[in-house]
Amino acid sequence: MDDHGTETKGRAELALLTTQQMAAADRIAIAAGIPGIDLMERAGRAVAKAAFRRAGSGGAVTLLCGPGNNGGDGLIAARLLRERGLPVRVVFPGAADDLSGDAAIALERWGGAVEPLSALSDARGAVFVDALFGAGLTRPLAGAFAEAAEFLNRASRPVIAVDMPSGVSGDTGRAEGIAVRASETVTFFRLKPGHLLLPGRSLCGPVTIADIGIPAELALEAIAPAAFRNDLALWREAWPVHAADTHKFRRGAVAVLAGGVAGVGAPRLSARAALRIGAGLATLLCEPEALPIHAARGPDALMQRAVPDREAAEAFLWDRRVSAVLAGPALGLDRRAKDLVRTAIASDRAAALDADALTALAAFPDGGARLLHSRAGETVLTPHEGEFQRLFGQEADIVAEPSKLERARKAAALCGAIVVYKGADTVIAAPDGRAAINTTGSAALATAGSGDVLAGLVAGLLAQGMPAFEASCAAVWLHGLAGERLGMGLIADDLPEAIPPLLREILPAI
Repeated sequence: MDDHGTETKGRAELALLTTQQMAAADRIAIAAGIPGIDLMERAGRAVAKAAFRRAGSGGAVTLLCGPGNNGGDGLIAARLLRERGLPVRVVFPGAADDLSGDAAIALERWGGAVEPLSALSDARGAVFVDALFGAGLTRPLAGAFAEAAEFLNRASRPVIAVDMPSGVSGDTGRAEGIAVRASETVTFFRLKPGHLLLPGRSLCGPVTIADIGIPAELALEAIAPAAFRNDLALWREAWPVHAADTHKFRRGAVAVLAGGVAGVGAPRLSARAALRIGAGLATLLCEPEALPIHAARGPDALMQRAVPDREAAEAFLWDRRVSAVLAGPALGLDRRAKDLVRTAIASDRAAALDADALTALAAFPDGGARLLHSRAGETVLTPHEGEFQRLFGQEADIVAEPSKLERARKAAALCGAIVVYKGADTVIAAPDGRAAINTTGSAALATAGSGDVLAGLVAGLLAQGMPAFEASCAAVWLHGLAGERLGMGLIADDLPEAIPPLLREILPAI
């Protein structure tokens, strides 16, 4: 998988395909006149290239092959490596005689010895290739194949996985039982969700996408994928552009619903992030006793207003110049806080709900997340795992869903809002089924206040009129990239200040 950096990818290149969709792409290519064995030859060539790069001109390569097309890809690679003069061993934990179709042709073209798993009494070889099972395996590895995975994990040698490390689901990224931990993975045509969702992402290592000749335009038009890797091309056309004669209210005004004296930091982080992403005005609507604390934090660009109750909040939001509202960071869970969350929901402004607002929403007796369906404005929810469980944990079909991607999609459909399901593999999902999996970010972002900044970035883009799905994707991507650039030791206060340099870098590309 290419380093994201600030490189732009075409939207079509960002498409993620399920295992069924990838099988459909293969069938479309074959129907278009490309023989299946030719697709396998190209896949095997990509694997051989990766193995040769790892092994060098004299290194030995051992390929563990399975009973399907994944094993066929491995056999093609074995033949090509042998032709380049490398010592090559092919090991079948199962029965090679069971191969059929293109994989049987690949075995015939290999024409060399096929060894049983018992022949691997040591870890001879500079490089190992995991060609046991690809992304479509739907059951845990068992028997000789589980033993083969254990061998690879003990080998202390580079392991190249073909398509997906064996034991990892291409659709969910989950590993039921033992799974191969690869040094790198070679996949074909397009990534699958399991390459990006944890723990699959960490088990894959770096991923290379090989072009094996599938006609992309024809296949993607027929498949119509709705899941994507989050990157610039997914949202750059929706990025807000401001004319030279704009002013602060045209740039977008954000109302940040804040709590009392015990939590002045979080809403300030959110408001500052909203400004740094381009909003023209951010006002903190705090409890009256917190107003002097906020004022003492200045001078700065943040406005503040004492808002003791729901009526005062409604009066402020009545101003048509306010274009987005953010509720949640250190808002509290008292009566005022719950009233303000209801005020945000009742308004027709674009709304971002985070932190305490999500907890309050989950406790509402009149439907919680389902209330959001009646909103006139766009809505974004930004739950981490605990908040997601509080909001949707009573929905049996969501809880039972093994894929984080599909859980997010079902949650978005349930509440009629964009759901930013946070984590190291953040998923952004829309009610219409569109979804994106993010790949920017690092462990440095696991720090207090980081989520408050993300919520502010979302609100700031909503205030500028960016559609909610694209705004959420952009905010998550930039937030993650800022964390990478700042590195370990960052604190949340650093994140808003890191946004303008990133915008200067990427805006020319937009």
